[in-house]
Amino acid sequence: MQFSTGQIVVHPHHGPATVTEIFDRTIKTTRLSYLRLAIHRSDLTIDVPVAKAEELGLREIYDTTELKDLFEVLHAPTPPEDNGWSRRFKDHQDKLRLGDLLVTAGVVRDLTRREHRCGLSLGETKMLRSARNGVLTELCLALSIPDEQAETLLDSAILAPRPALEQQALAAAG
Repeated sequence: MQFSTGQIVVHPHHGPATVTEIFDRTIKTTRLSYLRLAIHRSDLTIDVPVAKAEELGLREIYDTTELKDLFEVLHAPTPPEDNGWSRRFKDHQDKLRLGDLLVTAGVVRDLTRREHRCGLSLGETKMLRSARNGVLTELCLALSIPDEQAETLLDSAILAPRPALEQQALAAAG
């Protein structure tokens, strides 16, 4: 993957980010190129070695085909879940650590449905807010839509059958 200043990439753990600078750093006589990433919806800035970017999991924003996969995950039925709060929380935490958007979308789906069905603990509420933010940001960027529309799209994809709004959004993006 080639990088350029101003390019938007997705960090597996921090979400969408803009490449603000490409620079060299000398470490023990070895000159390495780095990307400086400004993480969206955050004050966080991180530096990533260009040579390790692919291994780390930096990727481009989802395209229309990948968005269809995302919506398939959001529409999928919620699998049986553990009744024990701590086990359920740890399971979701382990999934989020993977940094995979489709896995994160599954956690958002399951927590959103649980929230509507019976409510969430404070820890699960924070987890949902954080995971949801990454999915929403990706939808906003991939579909070039405002936050409010992305939230409506996400909620309808999780809580309602195949909404027309989703199909319109995908048609506009493709």
